[in-house]
Amino acid sequence: MNHIALKMLMGDRGKYIGIVMGLTFASLIMTQQPAIFLGLMTRTFSFISDVGLPDIWVMDAKVQFVDDIKPLQDTELYRVRGISGVEWAMPMYKGMLKARLADGTFQTCIVVGLDDATLIGGPPVMLEGSLEDLRRSDGVIVDIDGAKDKLAKPSVIPGGKSTPLKMGDNLELNDRRAIVVGIAKVTRTFQAQPVVYTTYSRAKSYAPRERKLLSFVLVKAIKGQNVAELVQRIKASTGLAAYTQEDFKTLTYQYFMKNTGIPINFGISVLLGFIVGAAIAGQTFYNFTLENLRQFGVLKAMGTSNWVLLRMILLQAVLVGTIGYGMGVGLTALFGYAMRNTILAFRFPWQLLIFSGAGVSLICVFAALISILKVIRLEPAIVFKG
Repeated sequence: MNHIALKMLMGDRGKYIGIVMGLTFASLIMTQQPAIFLGLMTRTFSFISDVGLPDIWVMDAKVQFVDDIKPLQDTELYRVRGISGVEWAMPMYKGMLKARLADGTFQTCIVVGLDDATLIGGPPVMLEGSLEDLRRSDGVIVDIDGAKDKLAKPSVIPGGKSTPLKMGDNLELNDRRAIVVGIAKVTRTFQAQPVVYTTYSRAKSYAPRERKLLSFVLVKAIKGQNVAELVQRIKASTGLAAYTQEDFKTLTYQYFMKNTGIPINFGISVLLGFIVGAAIAGQTFYNFTLENLRQFGVLKAMGTSNWVLLRMILLQAVLVGTIGYGMGVGLTALFGYAMRNTILAFRFPWQLLIFSGAGVSLICVFAALISILKVIRLEPAIVFKG
């Protein structure tokens, strides 16, 4: 009977391909769009992920996410250092400054100032130069994406290809000279702006004159110290906000989830993919069943039970669902591979396979259900009707 079910399914090649294509489209949308969404949301806290050494981030109590900088006085650093359980505490500056390029144009950059002595919080991967080169006069490190794109030197030929920024080139940050002493690889940020690293003291000279310039205090707990307890101790002693790395990521992630339209937009896309896939697969599968009612009637007249017919329809639904799901996931993986070196955000964890698989399964159950009801109610006498 299984062989008969498969021959019935593939006998009408057009409807068979139509069902598979509908499920492929649904699987593609339900996998690709969440993957882009997750990639975009991951970028909101990518800067926190790149700074992996500290256990705790200390900041102003009203900070809502990583880019919501509310500067502190430098004296707060020494208050944090004096708390029991703190192994070390280092300052960090993070701000948006305009860089003046060789052709006179301006480009907004994310400038990160690291502790002059330890350089804690630097880029995760150095491609050229070394982190210690920041101690050289006017030295800065630029991320590779910014060096190739937004900070690249314009071509001398109108319309020509720009030249990537390289070691030894100059920039101007707030009318002060900066010399590129290194190229680093960092995770793209949500704003997709170039990232420039320098020392904390030099970052303060680049920044506009303000009374408060300390963005974060990076804290490492003493070995054996309970981090959660230290967080509460810092809050109680200083009145500042203190978060573990994961808690700070969650704070940033939740801010963008609650205060932007990104989740709604991607949610609508996924829902539309599910609805369209269900409509195409359900309608095509139902029409396929209607055209094969005589064959089902013959089987019923020969004594085939409803359970056997149910199994045949489910086998057909499982087959087209598996093929459509596999093709959709495969196309998503190819899309992600093709976009790996572009600005597009894309993250494809294994949980998405379960999510899209559940969606395709629901579509197949819906398509099979409407067909099953028609077959169960079928009278074998239909075989003898003209």
